[in-house]
Amino acid sequence: MLTVVAATLLALSLGVIGATLPVPFVALGPGPTYDTLGEYEGAPIIDVADLPTYPTSGHLNMTTVSVTDKLSLFTALALWLSPERRLVPREPIFPSDRSTQEVQDENAAQFTSSELNAVSAALTELGTPASVVVVGVVADSPADGLLELQDQIVSVDGVPVSTAEAVTEQLGGSAPGQTASLVVRRAGEELTVPVVLGTRPDRPQGFLGITPGLGPLPGADVTISLGGIGGPSAGLMFALGVVDKLTPGELTGGTFVAGTGSIGPSGAVSAIDGVPFKMIAAREVGATVFLVPAANCEEAAATAPAGLTLVRVDTLDDAVSSLDALRDGSATPPC
Repeated sequence: MLTVVAATLLALSLGVIGATLPVPFVALGPGPTYDTLGEYEGAPIIDVADLPTYPTSGHLNMTTVSVTDKLSLFTALALWLSPERRLVPREPIFPSDRSTQEVQDENAAQFTSSELNAVSAALTELGTPASVVVVGVVADSPADGLLELQDQIVSVDGVPVSTAEAVTEQLGGSAPGQTASLVVRRAGEELTVPVVLGTRPDRPQGFLGITPGLGPLPGADVTISLGGIGGPSAGLMFALGVVDKLTPGELTGGTFVAGTGSIGPSGAVSAIDGVPFKMIAAREVGATVFLVPAANCEEAAATAPAGLTLVRVDTLDDAVSSLDALRDGSATPPC
């Protein structure tokens, strides 16, 4: 009798431990997808003001990865057995030297920067008249706290600038410790902002700490709004959505296109994480075409769901050209 009681107590104890003991892992899996041509909570995800816009069709869905945290031992084992989930160490996702809120704030900042980069890349692709704006500020750099995202850069050291490259060129002959004087337009007001340039080991000239890009001319606006999402990987699909809305014709030709990829202000597409999960999510909502950053192609080709055509992209221009080709029935660069 005592043996039975002891075994029962042991089993109960193990059950409690398995159900409550946290493990140092998180589970990754397919997350929600959003059509950048559509709406979120009753408002357009991409809203254009005071610029000509044109009808769109089909879908241009951005994709996400879900992260399940605070796993018990039993939950982790159940998710480990799922073919649509992967357990990974928690530390790289939620570093122990930062709070969960700090990680979320960093992801939100990356997402905001990706939105600005997407607008810049789209305007660059279209050759639309534009202004030079701040699309990124490096944390703890000389510009941090002095310049803000979406500041329009009017001049650098008294020289007017009309391209993002002009900002970099104007600072090319500077030296660390030198003060750069920037005139920026913020909330309709022109401000002169002096910034003492810093140093970086990879460059001899002074370091400002911003990423310049393009934005609409004053009076016009392109706004991307999608709450609760973090990270930079929606940039490509946002940029395509802006291009589609600002150009005649329907970019997708009615096709359900999804994809992923971080984008730079000039349109370069960079690799991202979680491609297998994003492809699963895309296929589940009906996508038949998936745009893949070139550096992710090997992984994508090895894990693509049936019925999903993969298209390799290095730049926004590649993506636009490939969608044109798909619409015309021509071949596209495969993974």
